[in-house]
Amino acid sequence: MKMLAYLLAVACAVVAVMYYVMPGGSLPIFMPGYNAGSTHIHTMHAVAAVTSSVIFLLIGLSARR
Repeated sequence: MKMLAYLLAVACAVVAVMYYVMPGGSLPIFMPGYNAGSTHIHTMHAVAAVTSSVIFLLIGLSARR
C-alpha cells in the first residue's frame, strides 16, 4: 500500500509538470486538456495534479509498513 501511494504521488507530480510546461496542443492525446494547435497552458490541471501528489505522499507517509 505504501509503495503504491508513493508511485501514484510520483506519477501525479510528473503529470503536473507536463501540464505546467506543455501547451494544450503538445500534450499526449489521452490527457484531458489536449486540443490540437492550442497554446493554452493548463495551470488548474497542474494544481489539481500537485494536490493529488501531496495527498498520495501523505497517505504513503502515514501508512504502516
